[in-house]
Amino acid sequence: MTSSSDAAQPCPICGGTQWISLDVPVGHPDFGKLFPCTCQQTERKRAEAAAQRASRELAHLTHLTFERFNVEGHALNTDQHLSLQNAYDGARRYAGEPRGWLLIQGGYGVGKTHLAAAIANACLGRGLPVMFLNVPDLLDYLRAAFSPNAEETYDRRFEELRDTPLLILDDLGTQNATAWAEEKLFQILNHRYIARLPTVITTNLSLDDLDPQLSSRLADIDLVRKLPIDALDYRRSAVEQGRSALGNLDHYADKTFDTFNLRKFELSAEERYNLENAVAMARSYAEQPQDWLVFFGKSGCGKTHLAAAIANRCVEQGHPVWLVVVPDLLDHLRAAFSPESKVPYDQRFEEIRKSPLLILDDLGTESATSWAREKLYQIINYRYVARLPTVITTALSVDALDERIRSRILDETRCSVIPILAPSYRGGRALEKTARPTGRSSTKKRS
Repeated sequence: MTSSSDAAQPCPICGGTQWISLDVPVGHPDFGKLFPCTCQQTERKRAEAAAQRASRELAHLTHLTFERFNVEGHALNTDQHLSLQNAYDGARRYAGEPRGWLLIQGGYGVGKTHLAAAIANACLGRGLPVMFLNVPDLLDYLRAAFSPNAEETYDRRFEELRDTPLLILDDLGTQNATAWAEEKLFQILNHRYIARLPTVITTNLSLDDLDPQLSSRLADIDLVRKLPIDALDYRRSAVEQGRSALGNLDHYADKTFDTFNLRKFELSAEERYNLENAVAMARSYAEQPQDWLVFFGKSGCGKTHLAAAIANRCVEQGHPVWLVVVPDLLDHLRAAFSPESKVPYDQRFEEIRKSPLLILDDLGTESATSWAREKLYQIINYRYVARLPTVITTALSVDALDERIRSRILDETRCSVIPILAPSYRGGRALEKTARPTGRSSTKKRS
């Protein structure tokens, strides 16, 4: 294999000028004329091959253009629509003049690949050379050079990726994280970072979840422009996302604010006032979910009904919601490790962590394994830092919660805590009254 330093040596025929003059006598028709060196032909063939390869790679993505991008999204709130519009505008500007790096971040199905492909198609349409590759495919492309039947050497392919005028890498972070893969990916991106070569990267991961060497370069605000997309998966409707395979909302379709029983004739004045206040807070939250709402109370006091009523109201308005009992959530994550699972663990985890509205029912009933505690904390902490709307119900006291979760729930600037004083619907005072004989009955018995 030739080294990269050898590949950088000037052409031995023209000395790097790319032009030659013929050794002919004075008076010859070609005397004094300049002709293209054979190295120009070689470079031209390489450029043509790269263009053909880019066309093949984008053949199934030619329909992904800016004109076909749905900037309105699906059932987005104001902030989500703004993030999608900003990403679209930023990608379109970059396509007009590719300079520096562009990092497009967001969850599954929000349009990252569409915008990256739209940049590639726009540049190719103007005759600009582009290489568009899914990151796992990039690594397979390099590995294939070691085949005895490979038409190009590994060094040639590697240099092509490092030096192509515009490189677009889709789905960074989905590659098999072997030491070889991480090393090659870093070498390519580090070379382009140092040379300031135009590069577009899409990922559904945060910088903290990427290789530290790569994340440090992607954090360079002088070179990298970030386009975060906080939108919904356009492949699924809001109702489908609200009533997902994970969520339990289908089981609570009858749990609305209109069907909530205020139990006016069985509660004390204090309990009744407390319950009416909890309903009012829940109604207000459902109209504009912001930050956290936490319901504390005994089993059967109405916590889940109010949480489900919030969810049903939001779904009615076209907003996706995930309502899930905490043990079911952890089982949903564990199931991703099964060989039969069609959805990778990372995707499930990200969908839960970044859900526009997440309702966690019965916090504290999950198994207390270290893995369960860690995953639950990661989800809750992410939503706390990102200030994502979250509703939690629990029958535990504040002191009985995990210390890390308790500290976040007690933050009054982000969390409204609502203790429900009413006894259980399914027992408590209501049953006690029906079981206890009235004064009139006891009088008759004595007579």
